[in-house]
Amino acid sequence: MSASLTRVLQRWRPGRGGRPADGFDRRLLAPMMTGAALNPVNSSIISVSLVPIGAAFGAPPARTAWLISALYLATAIGQPVMGRLIDLFGPRRLFLTGTALTGVAGVVGMLAPNLGVLIAARVLLGFGTCSGYPAAMYLIRSEARRTGRESPAGVLTALAVTTQTIAVVGPSLGGLLIAVGGWRATLAVNIPLALFGLYLGLRRLPATPVPRRTDGRHPVRDLDLPGMGLFAVALVCLLLFLMDLGGGAWYLPVLTLATGAGFIRRELRARQPFIDVRVLGGNLPLVATYGRALLCYVVTYAFLYGYTQWTEEGRGLSASQAGLVQLPLFATAIVVSALTGRRQAVRGKLLAGAVGQILACALLLPLHADSPVWMLLAVVVVLGVPQGLNGLALQNAVYHQADADRIGSSAGLLRTFGYLGAITASAADGAFFGQRADTGGLHHLAWFMLAASVLFLAVTVTDRSLRRIRDNPDNADDPENTPDTDKPADTGKERT
Repeated sequence: MSASLTRVLQRWRPGRGGRPADGFDRRLLAPMMTGAALNPVNSSIISVSLVPIGAAFGAPPARTAWLISALYLATAIGQPVMGRLIDLFGPRRLFLTGTALTGVAGVVGMLAPNLGVLIAARVLLGFGTCSGYPAAMYLIRSEARRTGRESPAGVLTALAVTTQTIAVVGPSLGGLLIAVGGWRATLAVNIPLALFGLYLGLRRLPATPVPRRTDGRHPVRDLDLPGMGLFAVALVCLLLFLMDLGGGAWYLPVLTLATGAGFIRRELRARQPFIDVRVLGGNLPLVATYGRALLCYVVTYAFLYGYTQWTEEGRGLSASQAGLVQLPLFATAIVVSALTGRRQAVRGKLLAGAVGQILACALLLPLHADSPVWMLLAVVVVLGVPQGLNGLALQNAVYHQADADRIGSSAGLLRTFGYLGAITASAADGAFFGQRADTGGLHHLAWFMLAASVLFLAVTVTDRSLRRIRDNPDNADDPENTPDTDKPADTGKERT
């Protein structure tokens, strides 16, 4: 990935103090991208591990699906929580804490004696890896404030390349690790990654003093713990329902709605709400972006997990071969992100990405147990195009639509909705595959993905607010093209 990122950022020329001529402190890039990569790597590396883990513990796909959902549940809860803490206390403390927890989770997972302990390790991984992305978005916004100009488009592009396309390295890396050291190596890899992240964080992230309020209150008292608790309970109930749709647990959606209503009521009354639902409700473009993220990642992760399991069990490939089949997805997405990153073109990217997802889902339908390898690769290459477009466009949309003072929590919420999509995808994989990932289950999953892709396209076509996000490929040079960095660019949202 380093060569691709170098090409993305090659227009930067260093100035004094190791900073590029446009003012962005490039020393922040390594910890930003390392921290942001921890979650997508762990999200995808498990895809080729599910079959050998299931064989080791005698667990069917319906049970091993919890390895996916456990991480996403923890991350869906932890992302906005970490984002809010970063907004209040700065990124360094939370980055280091989360990275250390990632290393601990790697040790627990490597030594797990049964599936339950392994699921617990994935929960720890979810909480540990959820600080990197909000910290990166906070640093980009704080650099814009420091320099008095918008950060270069290449910075957001590099972050998108890291967070959205690095996930596709996971299956190939996982296949290699399994071939060398078995499935436990896919957990152990977090130990050196965490040590590297800790080194970069200690060396390069700026220390942020704890802010002091004029009224003498410590900022920790501004944390909305009841709101965070209700948010977590609602997500847990929703996950349990999605993971067992045919189980007859009718009370779970009732509890989800009840705790969700309690959460909204709490946030409307809180002095410092965890999620400011008044502002969020008045910012319909941002809400629409979160909805698109959910739909987008339903398709992305249903493919990542479902298609990979099918290539192993339905098509008969080994774990390392299944990982290699996914590799063109990474290469295609990197090229697309690098070529399109300098221009925002948010609406155009989302439209092209939606069409690409529809085409990729349609190509799953003719696949069967004897399909030639070139057909398997063709599906992956086609999906690589929307993989490179959608993540970049969604990230840019949030960056311009969110309130600057809550960029950490807003970025965390983007990940939360993405992981809700991943949880839905995981539940769909378990429901359609049952005891084995066969071709019939893949075709049912493809129709489900196709429906989500069509809905994603419809939501994008009807959203006029996307036209208001300005397209400034050289926004670091022209003062007239530089928005006020103390508040988000004008996206037509209402404010309350």
